[in-house]
Amino acid sequence: MRSFASSVSFFTLWLISMAICAVAQTPVLDTNGQPLESGVEYYVLPAITDVAGGLTLIDRNDSCPLYVGQEPIAQVVSQGFPVILKPYANEETIIRESRDLTVTFQAFTTCIQSTAWRVGEADPETGRRFIVTAGEADYFAIQSSRGGYNFVWCPTESCPDCGRPRCGSAGILIENNKRLLVLDGPAFPFRFRRA
Repeated sequence: MRSFASSVSFFTLWLISMAICAVAQTPVLDTNGQPLESGVEYYVLPAITDVAGGLTLIDRNDSCPLYVGQEPIAQVVSQGFPVILKPYANEETIIRESRDLTVTFQAFTTCIQSTAWRVGEADPETGRRFIVTAGEADYFAIQSSRGGYNFVWCPTESCPDCGRPRCGSAGILIENNKRLLVLDGPAFPFRFRRA
């Protein structure tokens, strides 16, 4: 009986590890159903239409660094600025779900600084952390959600010695009519369109 229980336990662990590997190998798809590629420009658009435009750089408080946010809804919805995604594993050419990657806007700013995404300070009222630009890029990941994809911050490959970081999904915080991308709240689904 003991060897049967051991076999069942081993088989269960094997199935779980295979499921995790399958998810980690799933490519993120663009609006045409094609896998996202490293080094190619994509617009990050809301998965829900008629809410707002694509992701862009936002001047939150008249100073640098600039914040990652969403274009406001208007007569003509703006696609925002394109981004380039770069996997942590340099040899990877396809962007895969739940794998560490950097996100960088392909834009120039008056701040004369990097447009790579990183986790910024927390909002004192909500405790949610802003996603900002400037400085060294942080590693994010993309996960599938109902109707689109979510950005998450929970470095695994890029920081094996980080212990247990305070992981978070990216959502939208509206502040002074500005739609800012923040962690630690309800996730906001996005889709990717090749630029």
